[in-house]
Amino acid sequence: MAFRDLRNPFFFLLLALAASPLVLAGDPDITSDFLLPPNTNAVDGSFFTFTGMRSLLDSRPPTNFTVMKATMAEFPALGGQSVSYAVLTFPAGSVNPPHTHPRAAELLFLIDGYLEVGFVDTTNKLYTQTLQPGDLFVFPKGLVHYQYCSRQKPAIAISAFGSASAGTVSVPKAVFATGIDDGILAKSFKTDAATVCKIKAGLA
Repeated sequence: MAFRDLRNPFFFLLLALAASPLVLAGDPDITSDFLLPPNTNAVDGSFFTFTGMRSLLDSRPPTNFTVMKATMAEFPALGGQSVSYAVLTFPAGSVNPPHTHPRAAELLFLIDGYLEVGFVDTTNKLYTQTLQPGDLFVFPKGLVHYQYCSRQKPAIAISAFGSASAGTVSVPKAVFATGIDDGILAKSFKTDAATVCKIKAGLA
């Protein structure tokens, strides 16, 4: 499936199926049908419609790994609904670096291309898999995981989350780009401060 084939109605059917197993997980239950924005008394159908993915249908494949999100921040109607989406586009050879989602599991559905994926559990065991189009893979809530487009063609995936605001913590940035002292990092990684500084410079 080429990037332009996102116009196909089948793509949107797959998008809907990707989230359905997760809609009961994650956020606290609400006591109303839905949550209105502050200082709002009434809404119409447009409040429940998110148009931010339309650009995917006509855009060219990106040159870098790209994530387009539909979370509560971008789509306020998701508040209290315990679900959100992301569309991940991978140029050949690109990687979604190790990261976590502290508030939700992630169910990834591969639309096109091939991905090497993996996560590490709390015993430091690594679980890996090579995905092909049509495969789904679940990353358990809060665990470090990654995706890598290892083949010489792009990949497109949809991720559904059991939270309207799953959150993302990038491991490289959290460790090397938040001001942790170079000496502490050098001792933690059993290296020297000069090496730590090179890694920080690469992430700047």
